[in-house]
Amino acid sequence: MPLHASNRRVCRHCDGFCVVAITTSGRHRDGSRVLLHVVCHACQGTGLAAPARIAHAGK
Repeated sequence: MPLHASNRRVCRHCDGFCVVAITTSGRHRDGSRVLLHVVCHACQGTGLAAPARIAHAGK
């Protein structure tokens, strides 16, 4: 159990895992796999949620 809980706002779309690597069936000449790196569309790769905006009604 951690001593201090993080109070940073984590992105609700990716749960903090903002960049993932997807393997394809291809390989490079050196034998390593071809990877596609995909970034979360909501947080743009930061892993943090944007602060909530305050709505103002009327004048």
